Amino acid sequence: MTILCVRFQLPPTGETALPGLLGLLGEFTPVVEALPPDGALADLRGAERYFGRDAVELASVIRVRALALYGVDCVIGAGPGTMLARMALRDAAPGATCAVSEEAAGEFLAGKPVAALPGVGAATARTLCEYGLDTLGRVAAAPLSTLQRLVGAKTGREVHEKAAGVDRGRVVPNGVSRSLATERPFTRDELDPARHRRALLSAAEELGARLRALDKVCRTLTLTVRYADLPHSRTGSSGGTPTSTTRTRTLEEPTAHSAALTRVAYGMYEALSLQRARVRSLALRAEGLDPAEHSSHQLTFDPADDKLRRIEEVADRAREKFGPRAVMPGALAA
Repeated sequence: MTILCVRFQLPPTGETALPGLLGLLGEFTPVVEALPPDGALADLRGAERYFGRDAVELASVIRVRALALYGVDCVIGAGPGTMLARMALRDAAPGATCAVSEEAAGEFLAGKPVAALPGVGAATARTLCEYGLDTLGRVAAAPLSTLQRLVGAKTGREVHEKAAGVDRGRVVPNGVSRSLATERPFTRDELDPARHRRALLSAAEELGARLRALDKVCRTLTLTVRYADLPHSRTGSSGGTPTSTTRTRTLEEPTAHSAALTRVAYGMYEALSLQRARVRSLALRAEGLDPAEHSSHQLTFDPADDKLRRIEEVADRAREKFGPRAVMPGALAA
C-alpha cells in the first residue's frame, strides 16, 4: 500500500487552506497530486523507505500534523494504486485509515456496485446492470469478450481489469501554485441572487488582483456553491442531500483580467438556475496557471475593453500603495 488518497475535512470557508495542507504532504513525498477543493493523492513509495514506516503509519503522522498545524482532521484511504486508494477513502472514517492491500483487492471490490468503480459512468453502469452485472465481483467473473460486446472493446477491458483489482493508476504531481482559490461565506444562508452575484464579483476581483500580482494568467475557472445543508461545524453531519455543486469552465483565452473572470463566474452561476436555493458560501478557483508573458490577448475594436484594462492597471498600483480596499467596483463599496 503505497498510495494515499487524503480528503481534508475543511470548514465551509477553508478551501484556501488547501495549498498549505498540500505543502504538508510535500514534506513526506514530492509526488503529490492536488484534488481541489479538499483532497490530494500522495505516492509514498520513497517515503516508506526513507522513514522506515509503511503508508498506514505515515498516514497517522500526516493526520496528527494536519490537526496540530491547521486544526484540520482528514479522512485517508490507502492502496497499491490510485483507484484502490480512492475507493478505500469512501470506506474510511475520521481518525482511521482504510487500507486495501493488493492481495485483498478482489475481496474488497467484489460486493461493491458497478457504479462505484472510478471511470464507470451512468450509461455504462446501466448497461451492465441490465445484464445482471450489477456488482464488481460479477463483472470480474464475466468473460472479457462478453463485456466488450456490451460496452465496447476498450471500455470492456478497462472495466474487467479494474473490477479484478488491477490498478494501473499513477499519481501525477501538480504544483500547489497551479491554482488560486478564494471563498465568500455569508453570515446567514443567503437566498438573494443579487447578493450571490455581489459575492462572485468580489471573489473574481480578488482572484484577478492576485493573479496580476504574481504575473500569472489562468486557463480555467471553477465555481463551488455550498448550500445550507452543509454543517457549520467541522464535525457536524449534513442530511442526505448534496451539500455543494461545482462547475468548471475553460476560458476563451488565458487571462488575469477581473472583468473577464467576473463574466465567466456569472455565466456559470446563471447556468445553475438556483432559483430560491439557500446558499452558505460561494468559492472561485483559478486553475491552469501560466506565466503572463507566455499568454496572448486577442485585440478588439471595443474601446471600453481597452479602457477597463488601463483602469485596472491604475487600480492595481493604488491598491499596492494604499491597501486592497483602496479601489473597488462601486457595487462592492456599500
